Amino acid sequence: MNKKIPKFKTEDEEREFWATHDSTDYFDWKKAKRVVMPELKPSLKTISLRLPESMLEELKLIAHKKDVPYQSLLKIFLSEKIEEELKVH
Repeated sequence: MNKKIPKFKTEDEEREFWATHDSTDYFDWKKAKRVVMPELKPSLKTISLRLPESMLEELKLIAHKKDVPYQSLLKIFLSEKIEEELKVH
């Protein structure tokens, strides 16, 4: 039997709760189903990334051939590699 989730007054209160409690006490994750939320836009964070100039130029060249902005192409490459690594582990 799963424990009952308390009612929270604020998001901060809920955040603190989940930071200190194990979700498996409250949910049966074996019964969980993946949900697609097409309207949900992910939060973005700007970062600074240092790349060798030659790598950046090659990335821009590939992006130009694919007719996409190089930053978008970089996100695609990162996403594919992350997915690949997660499947391996």
